[in-house]
Amino acid sequence: MTQSPQRFHFISGLPRSGSTLLSAILRQNPRFHAGVSSPVGAFFSSVLANVSAGSEFGRMVTPGQRRALMRGLFHNYYEDRSDMEIIFDTNRVWCARMPALAELFPQSKVIACVRNVAWVMDSLERKYRADPFENTKLFIDDIERNTVFSRVDTLGQRNRMVGFAWSALKEAFYSEQAGSLLVVEYDLLAQSPEKVLPLIYQFIGEPYFPHAFDNLAFDTPEFDANLGVPGLHKVREKVSFQPRLSILPPDLFANYSNMNFWTDTANSRANVITAQT
Repeated sequence: MTQSPQRFHFISGLPRSGSTLLSAILRQNPRFHAGVSSPVGAFFSSVLANVSAGSEFGRMVTPGQRRALMRGLFHNYYEDRSDMEIIFDTNRVWCARMPALAELFPQSKVIACVRNVAWVMDSLERKYRADPFENTKLFIDDIERNTVFSRVDTLGQRNRMVGFAWSALKEAFYSEQAGSLLVVEYDLLAQSPEKVLPLIYQFIGEPYFPHAFDNLAFDTPEFDANLGVPGLHKVREKVSFQPRLSILPPDLFANYSNMNFWTDTANSRANVITAQT
């Protein structure tokens, strides 16, 4: 089977930080495909586990076959998007897979959307409270979901929604492949998309496409319903930034407000688009 000539880039970073907004904007370009989190990241981890040391099949698969299997996951999953020249696959796991992406797709770039972690927690807490008759899949049991303190601390653990994404991003930020990483702050994307998007196009080496920042209207109700968090990936029609007061207790907000390591690029080769830069 002849592989598609599609080129792959990746969207990753923190939850509730603009990855769906960015995808909704990019998909306006008829050459691009972008969407919410795809299952390719999970497929990648599952297949790798079954062909690696410790698996009964590990010794039967050569390193070359492993790479071919992994590369094939992307091309086969997006086979029905063969009319698209460039695929943006979204998943928070990609920041933890930078060496593999660099080998499979040497020209690929990773765009990581970020936000002050305290505001990430605030946004998720708002979504949880929006439906007081739904437990959601974000929490395993009543101990985790009891109060705002247990909910936020649970999400912040290294193997959970926010903590994992933050840890993976930090790994990528200081990795050997950091030069292929672009960090984009949500606040700046929401306030000045007309300034941020040309920089993203420059980073991926593509000619700029004139986007309509007041005509997005992107939603995935079935995907969000499966998570038990309605509206989690809904994008407003017009790109805008809406300041608000936090609903987190002040001490809890403060605990998570000083984790923005990406504002200091002294020891990283990563590219960063922030208000400071």
